[in-house]
Amino acid sequence: MATEKDQAHIEPLKDDNARLEYGPTTISPLKDESSGELMTVEKGYTNVLVDLPPAEGRRILKKVDYHLVPLLSLLYLVAFIDRSNIGNAKIAGLEAALNLEGLRYNTVVTVFFVPYALLEVPSNIVLKLWRPSIWIAILMFSWGLVMTLMGIVSSYGGLIAARFFLGVAESGFFPAATFLLTIWYKRYEVQKRMAVFYTAASLSGAFSGLLAYAIEQMDGTAGLGGWQWIFILEGLIPVLMSFFVWKLLPDNPETANFLEKHEKEYIINRLALETGSGKGRVTNNDKIQMHHVMAALKEYKIWGAWVMFWANTIGVYGFTATAPTVIEGLGYTSATAQLLTIPIYVFAMSMVLVFAFWSEHVQQRTPFIMGGYAIAALGFIAQLSIPQTRLPGLTYGFLFPVAAGLYCPFIQIVTLIANNLAPSSKRAVGMALLISVGNMGGIAGSNIYIASQAPKYPTGFGTGLGMSIAAIAMAFFLRKAFQRENEKRLRMIETEGEDAIRARYTDQELLDMGDKSPFFIYTL
Repeated sequence: MATEKDQAHIEPLKDDNARLEYGPTTISPLKDESSGELMTVEKGYTNVLVDLPPAEGRRILKKVDYHLVPLLSLLYLVAFIDRSNIGNAKIAGLEAALNLEGLRYNTVVTVFFVPYALLEVPSNIVLKLWRPSIWIAILMFSWGLVMTLMGIVSSYGGLIAARFFLGVAESGFFPAATFLLTIWYKRYEVQKRMAVFYTAASLSGAFSGLLAYAIEQMDGTAGLGGWQWIFILEGLIPVLMSFFVWKLLPDNPETANFLEKHEKEYIINRLALETGSGKGRVTNNDKIQMHHVMAALKEYKIWGAWVMFWANTIGVYGFTATAPTVIEGLGYTSATAQLLTIPIYVFAMSMVLVFAFWSEHVQQRTPFIMGGYAIAALGFIAQLSIPQTRLPGLTYGFLFPVAAGLYCPFIQIVTLIANNLAPSSKRAVGMALLISVGNMGGIAGSNIYIASQAPKYPTGFGTGLGMSIAAIAMAFFLRKAFQRENEKRLRMIETEGEDAIRARYTDQELLDMGDKSPFFIYTL
C-alpha cells in the first residue's frame, strides 16, 4: 500500500502503446485498507507494492498456504482414491461378482482414461471463463455421484459405463488445481506447494488400502458385497464435500476475502514482475483467446514433456491397479495385501517431498526428473530379475523404488512446464494439454500388466523400464534446449542493451509474447 506521498506518483496507464518502467519499490502498507481499487501493474500503475520485509512477505504467503494448499490436497486425495480404488475392489470380490475374466479388468481400468484425456483442455478453458471454485465443486459432485452409483452396478457393461462417466467427471480437476496454484506463487515457490498437493496422490494409495481393508469387513451388509461398499462409501465423500468447497476455495488473489488490500497487491505485483530477466512482465489476467490455444498446440516443450509424463502415467496407473494383486500373488491374503500397499505409498510420498524441496532449493527441475526415473528403472530391473515366489520379501522390497521413482518426477514435470509457459491463458491450455495427452499413458498402463503373465508381469515391468529410460533422455534434451535459449537471450541483452530491445516493442506486445519475450528466462 503506498504512502500519501507515493500516491502522487502512481498513475494508471492511459496509452496502451506507452512503454513503462515498473518500479518494484518497497512500500510499507498503511493501516487504512479502504481506499480505491487495487494498485497493480495489471491495472496500469507504475509505482507498485512488490517488496516487503521478509517476515511480512512470509506471513502473507503462509496465509495463502493455509487457505489453499491443504484444501486442494484433500480434494486430490479424494479424487485419486476414487479413480484407483478399482484395484482394491478387484480383490474384495469385484472380479468374481462381475466375471472380469481375461482382459475384462484391463478394459474396465482403460475406459476411464478416454474421456479423462479428451476433456481436460475444454475443462481448463471453462475454468478461465468461470469461477474455479464453482467449477471444481461441480466436478466433485459429479464424480462422487458416479462413484456411488458404481456400487450398485450388476454387470460388466454397467461397470464399463460407470468408469467412462467417472473419467468424464474427474477430467477437469487436476489441471484446474495445478493451474490454480500457479497464479498465487512465484516460479521457485510453486513446486513446494504443488508437491504437498501431489503427495495426496501418494497418500491415496495408503488410504485406499486402509479404507478398503476396513470397508471390506462390511461384506454382506444390506445384501451388498464388500467391493460395493467400497464404491458407495468412497463416492459419498466427494458428494458431501462439493456442497462446501465452492465457499472455501479461493479463486484468485484479487477476490480473496482472507487477504487485506495491500496483501492482494503484493501477491499480484510480485508475480506480474517475475519474468526471470529484464523489466518485462507477465500477466495472470489475460482473457483466453484462440491464439493461446494454437500457441500451446505448437509448443515443442509440451510435446517433449509428454514423453516424461507418459513414463509416469504408464507406470503409475499400471502399478496402482496391479500392486495389490502382485502382493497377493506373493502368498498373502487379500486383506494383508491391502495393508502391505500402505508402506509403499508412504515411502513414495516422503520421496516426493524430499525431491520437491531439494529441487526448489537449488532451483533446478530436470536433474530431479532424471534422478527419479533412474530410481524407478532400478526397481523395474529388480522386478524383472528376482524370482518372485522364491524371494517374496525381496520382491516386495523392490516395489518401493518403483513407486517412489515413478511418483517423484511427476511434480517436477508439471512445474517445469508451468514455469516455462506464459501468459496465463497459454499456461492454462498448455498445462491441460500436457496432462490430457500425458494421461493417455494410463490407457497403456492399464493394459501392460496382463493376468496370464503373473507373477512376473514382464510386459508391465519391461514397459515401465523402457519408458523410464526414454524419460531420462527427454529430460536431458529439454535441459539442453532451454540452456541454449537462455544463453541466446542473455547474450542479446548484454550485446544490444535492454533499453534498445524494449524500444522495439510496446508493453502489451511483450505481454502477448509471454515466454517468447526476450526477457523471459526458462527454468531448467
